[in-house]
Amino acid sequence: MKITSRMIAFFASIGSVVATVPLSAMAESPASFQVRQLAVDANEGIAAADVDGDGKLDLVAGRFWYKNPEWTPRPLRMIEDWNGYVQSNGDYVFDVNQDGRPDVVAGSFIPTEVFWFENPGNPSLKLGKMWNKHLLVDTGQSRNEGVLFEDLDGDGRPEWIANSWAKDVPMYVGLLKPKSEAAGEQADKKDQKSEAAFSLVPTMIGKSGNGHGVGVGDLNGDGKTDILVGQGWYEQPAENPWSGEWKFHKVWDLHASLPMLIVDVDEDGRNDIIFGKGHDYGLLWWQNTGVDADGEIEFKEHLIDREFSQPHSLAWADLTGDGKPELITGKRYYAHNGNDPGGQEVPCMYYYTVDPKQAKFQRHTIDEGQVGTGLQIVVADFNQDGRNDIAVAGKSGTHLLTNVAK
Repeated sequence: MKITSRMIAFFASIGSVVATVPLSAMAESPASFQVRQLAVDANEGIAAADVDGDGKLDLVAGRFWYKNPEWTPRPLRMIEDWNGYVQSNGDYVFDVNQDGRPDVVAGSFIPTEVFWFENPGNPSLKLGKMWNKHLLVDTGQSRNEGVLFEDLDGDGRPEWIANSWAKDVPMYVGLLKPKSEAAGEQADKKDQKSEAAFSLVPTMIGKSGNGHGVGVGDLNGDGKTDILVGQGWYEQPAENPWSGEWKFHKVWDLHASLPMLIVDVDEDGRNDIIFGKGHDYGLLWWQNTGVDADGEIEFKEHLIDREFSQPHSLAWADLTGDGKPELITGKRYYAHNGNDPGGQEVPCMYYYTVDPKQAKFQRHTIDEGQVGTGLQIVVADFNQDGRNDIAVAGKSGTHLLTNVAK
């Protein structure tokens, strides 16, 4: 039996907590975090990279980049405001011109262009100069909820996986192709420092099938990376993934998080799905129970948490230092300008330890009252002390959360 919207409504109505520790029984957190606010604006994208080549991970977040360890905001790019948002739906780093410095790649909610912002290097970085803006591609696609920048085909280059909040619209994946390959001739090396070494080529993998929410991973266990969206999932072909459309399994109808996570929660050898209701209450996981007579994957739904709304962004990383990843999420503060269910409630962030034998999630507080999420959660060891820290940007501000353990 496949998960349907009717079944989802039923599970929600009975409050299925089959695989969740009661939140009143939360144990003491094995990790704690020191909060540092870096900026206040409406930007919701963030990424980590060694911007200035000093061996330390810095942050890029919207209009600014932040040098480790001072974290003073430094100019990067101009972004217009739009209806309570910053007109940018995420920050991604990639060396577009292959000069050895990480550049920033970014798209928008409504505009159809994807731009890259050229890292000027020193001394320009020290002098606070803006990064030059270049058009990477005009996708022709609007209503863009967000993007994942992940390697789907194993060629070592990430693909631009754009998600639309609109349903029943085409699904495109942007392929980074060397300009020499795209043009069929050798790239002009003398201009490479100021020109993109790659073209971003939109490739349609489905004529209809999209919707709020996106994730990547091997859902069916065939060794290939699949794509999840709000209306179902795209199965990567066994060979030549960019030669035609992918098989679309239109088996659910969600308004899900970015990303949705594909992980084996109960360690039974089958990958499960973890997702949040991006603009409502509800953090859930779907247990992969095998396939039905038609070969479709069956799922059993379990509630993780519904005490806060708008778990729009998720991460899966080790915060406690035990070698096991935790689920990290929080409230996308003021996601729809306060108009979502619970939209006026205080921001919060949590992580959940997982007991795979019992498939139970246990909530631990990262912060309540000050820090919410935006569109991305960055997890990295910024102070090089061996513990993973967190960085987020959202309408509650851009924050660095340093893991100080216990």
